Amino acid sequence: MKSFMLKILFILSLVIICGDYSYAADNNSLSLSLPDEGIFSSRILQILFLITTLSIAPSLLMTVTAFTRITIVLSFLRSALGAQQTPPNMVIMGLSLFITLFVMMPTFKAAYYEGIEPALEHTIDEQEALEKIYQPFYNFMYNNTREKDLVNFITIADKKIDPAKDQIPFEILVPSFMVSELRRAFYIGFLIFVPFLVIDLLVASILMAMGMMMLPPVTISLPFKIIFFVLIDGWLLLTDGLIKGFNF
Repeated sequence: MKSFMLKILFILSLVIICGDYSYAADNNSLSLSLPDEGIFSSRILQILFLITTLSIAPSLLMTVTAFTRITIVLSFLRSALGAQQTPPNMVIMGLSLFITLFVMMPTFKAAYYEGIEPALEHTIDEQEALEKIYQPFYNFMYNNTREKDLVNFITIADKKIDPAKDQIPFEILVPSFMVSELRRAFYIGFLIFVPFLVIDLLVASILMAMGMMMLPPVTISLPFKIIFFVLIDGWLLLTDGLIKGFNF
């Protein structure tokens, strides 16, 4: 059984890389027809590109998409509520991932239809495909990056680039975009913390006035913060604000 499975995997690998094959069951022989050298090299490059993309996919998710801002804001919300591990990390990551997918869907579609699909149909070469795949992500990052952050990294790199006119290099745009996203996420986190902090202060003041100084104020304020967040429909307001806060 193990030998049979290895044979199947070997055949599938040859088909993906090389092309057509034929298997004769009577004499247990395998014949393989290799394509032209150019097509063979192209398929090898496609497989290497796919493996490389899959290996760095988590890093790309955090650096060139809306994931960073969304997950930090949701983490700030949990800290402001003071609900320890509620919602759990898996829930926060899952919600962040699907909100990111919702926000980035036009970018993903543009990258697929303009770059990936023509490359699979061999109407454009790999270099042109990479440029067309990168362009939608470039537009998204550029539209959501502060000019001040761009100018700062351009100055550090000692390059004469006009952020309003010239194409920003990848090594400058990505860190500028991430710094801008971190700034916005922390700003939103501050706005989230303020109303919950007011509730904590009110509860602490009431407990001190009643002489109950030994009772932790967080224990009493937690239910009030939860019901306050539910009554204002906080999840809807937060997700709506996050999604509408991105520029396209």
